[in-house]
Amino acid sequence: MLTSEIRSQIDSIWNDFWSGGVSNPLSVIEQITYLLFIKQTVEERKAAQLKILMERRLFPDGKDERGRAYEDLRWSRFKSFEAREMFKVVDEHVFPFLRTLGGEGSAFSEHMKDARLGVPTPALLAKAVEKLDSVRMDDRDTKGDVYEYMLGKIASAGQNGQFRTPRHIIALMVDLTEPTPTDIICDPAAGTCGFLVAAGEYLRHKHPEVLRDPKLRKHFHEKMFNGFDFDPTMLRIGSMNMILHGVENAHVVYRDSLAEEHNADAGRYSLVLANPPFAGSLDYEATAKDLQQIVKTKKTELLFLALFLRLLKVGGRAAVIVPDGVLFGSSKAHKDLRRMLVEDHKLDAVIKLPAGVFRPYAGVSTAILVFTKTGVGGTEHVWFYDMEADGWSLDDKRQPLLPDEKLGPTPKTDLTDDDHAKNNLPDILMRWEERDGTERDQPLTAQSFCVTKAEIVASGGGYDLALNSYKEVEHEDQNHAAPADIIRELRELEEEISSGLTNLEEMLG
Repeated sequence: MLTSEIRSQIDSIWNDFWSGGVSNPLSVIEQITYLLFIKQTVEERKAAQLKILMERRLFPDGKDERGRAYEDLRWSRFKSFEAREMFKVVDEHVFPFLRTLGGEGSAFSEHMKDARLGVPTPALLAKAVEKLDSVRMDDRDTKGDVYEYMLGKIASAGQNGQFRTPRHIIALMVDLTEPTPTDIICDPAAGTCGFLVAAGEYLRHKHPEVLRDPKLRKHFHEKMFNGFDFDPTMLRIGSMNMILHGVENAHVVYRDSLAEEHNADAGRYSLVLANPPFAGSLDYEATAKDLQQIVKTKKTELLFLALFLRLLKVGGRAAVIVPDGVLFGSSKAHKDLRRMLVEDHKLDAVIKLPAGVFRPYAGVSTAILVFTKTGVGGTEHVWFYDMEADGWSLDDKRQPLLPDEKLGPTPKTDLTDDDHAKNNLPDILMRWEERDGTERDQPLTAQSFCVTKAEIVASGGGYDLALNSYKEVEHEDQNHAAPADIIRELRELEEEISSGLTNLEEMLG
């Protein structure tokens, strides 16, 4: 958890960039991330401790190709240089060296090939280095929290369907799917790699053996995490995010997930976690043919669902966010996809999210779908949950409604009934564990309940998955007075008022 001091320091650095002429929030976070990466990674002296993408000393002896001593490329050295000299070292020596990390042909070096210092003036760089140097980030959790805090400041990144998924919603989806040390995890719309980072953190805490066993550790660092995106800036930010969170060589690569064929990795992944962009439509000609074979549509949200089914291996699980239209849309493509999930695979859960969960980026209504790819069916009951509160205000400010220790899906302290009304996430996890037990007996008026496959099939032939189509509203009987009695009371009140006015007139003479 970040201290108020660290938050204030990051805010100050962020404001310096804005006042210094770097106004695009993605550019700000990219430049701060470069500096954080240089400070926390390039600064390390012990390659044996670092082991990031290479098996050699990070800085060789001697000088670089431009004649600068490699020793000067260390943060601890150049932070003391005069502003113009520091700017020259970072721009002409540190960044070229940064672009070579990972070796030729690695995913990291591919993303970093266009990395450039975008700080406009030596004075701004010197100020940013000085302030970042005073930020204490002694452990991996703090580094990750700093990064997440900066991501939370991107308030204008909701273009083209791109916006940040709240960290606590990601954590909920990871907890629902319970990643294992042998999973191969994929996010086909990775962005800043928030889902992959959260899955890694879950494994560190729930399965510490993943870093003790040599075989599992190699799998964790090299094959477990796979992310695709077609935005080079996001790929750089995502790659550095994974490294700052202790994953050495995540497979984060450039790919237009809906346009490229997936024959090479169809059926490869055991877990998909994603919140794909669902803004707009694509031309048939621009869409991967293997996805069109699953469902004939132009809508991106449906194409992504088809993609998830294509990428998952048999037995693979998925927790993904979809717009509400996917649940009840009336087109043939909508109905076909819902039929596939219910009839051909195992649809486990539909969790309705509050409409304000993605503010200030978007006010669209969404839901989490949890399903397992089987190819032979398996849906008997579908568990529904109506999330009404996620611990944060549902307006554009998204302020926490509870102390930090009571937020998220696994709070540090128990929640009271009043707390639950502000944070439903722990209740979701608790009831999820009972979805094959006591939840089967929940009435349709409850916040969560199960619906049989037969009821879903019978829902007008469209496999309706909207929670409100099954939820029953309990109406309480209200006893009202008879109209004649109400009129009599009004006349009595009128007489009292008239009498009072008469007495007042007499008193005034």
